Amino acid sequence: MEETNRQRKIAGVLQKDLVDVLQKAAQDGMRGVIISVSKVHVTSDLGVAKIYLSVFPSEKREELVKGVQSNTVLIRHEMAKRTKNQLRRMPELLFFGDDTLDYLEEIDKSLNGKDEDPIKNPEVLPRRKKI
Repeated sequence: MEETNRQRKIAGVLQKDLVDVLQKAAQDGMRGVIISVSKVHVTSDLGVAKIYLSVFPSEKREELVKGVQSNTVLIRHEMAKRTKNQLRRMPELLFFGDDTLDYLEEIDKSLNGKDEDPIKNPEVLPRRKKI
C-alpha cells in the first residue's frame, strides 16, 4: 500500500529529530561510531514508527541497536518534547539495524572478483530451504 503524504511528512520529521537525538547520545558515550537513520516508516494509523539505523563500523551495529532499544522510552520522551508542536501523539518507536551497507559491500566484493566464483564452486551459494 502506498504511503500517504501525511505518513511521509511525519516520517521526515521523526527522522530529522532522531538523527539529532541519537548523534548527541553517541557523542557523549561512543567515540568513533557513526549512527544514521536510514529509513523511517510510519504505519497508516500513525501509531507505530519503524526506524532503521545504519551504524559504522558495522561490527557495533547489534550492540548499539540493543542499547537504543533498551532506551526507547527515554528516546520517545525526548522526541515528544521536540515534536510537541508538530505531532499530537508520538508514535511507538521500533528500532531495527539496517544491513544495506553490508549487502552493498558483498556485491562490491563479488564484482571486483574478491569472492570465490559460484559458477566454478557452487558450494559457496547458500542452500534454499524447502517449505
